[in-house]
Amino acid sequence: MKIALLGYGRMGKTIASYAQQRNHKIVYILDKEQEEGSLSEADVAINFSVPEAAVSNIKAALEQKIPVVSGTTGWLEKYEEVVTFCKTQQSAFLYASNFSIGVNLFFKINQFVAQLMHPHQSAYQTEIQEIHHIHKLDAPSGTAITIAEGIIKETDYTGWELDNASQGTLPIEALREGEVPGTHTVHYRSEIDQISIKHEAYKRDGFALGAVIAAEWLAGKEGIFSMDDVLKIS
Repeated sequence: MKIALLGYGRMGKTIASYAQQRNHKIVYILDKEQEEGSLSEADVAINFSVPEAAVSNIKAALEQKIPVVSGTTGWLEKYEEVVTFCKTQQSAFLYASNFSIGVNLFFKINQFVAQLMHPHQSAYQTEIQEIHHIHKLDAPSGTAITIAEGIIKETDYTGWELDNASQGTLPIEALREGEVPGTHTVHYRSEIDQISIKHEAYKRDGFALGAVIAAEWLAGKEGIFSMDDVLKIS
């Protein structure tokens, strides 16, 4: 399979390594000050660019009917615009806030726990904490937002807020420490006890490998997809 890499930072380079290990060829690289190869040769594109470049990068590939896997967060106010554009181009698009297989299983566990806790919402305060490396540009993480959306779907919370949440919304605490790849924890706290679920990434490789697996799955398809489709856990 021929892959275009839109964004060639630390994640892009790790994705390239995994793609080559799985016998794929990188035919195009686009970064802030780098452009190599030919986008039109690609069977699929993987976008891990900065948020400001995400929409234009995604559209450039979709315009050539090249399916796009995107893991960039911080641009989702334009998600529906990209989805509409993808449909008009009759191409394929798959966005995930996190491509780690473990994290996507965690999303499902999170929703199930939220469903169980819903009848006890008045007794337990729900809180989300995420910790990432100091180089991460957005806060909260896209993964934390997906976790929050899963809880909101199953409970009476009306939304989420960073740090100090108002009545009826979920608080998300975003910490930036050292080189932490990503740790996400959901706490349910009452006056007498606490229930917590946690996912801790040991290294970034799981994100990169998951993105390559998603690209392998998406190549040749048409439509809008998620990691639930790739992992068959919807």
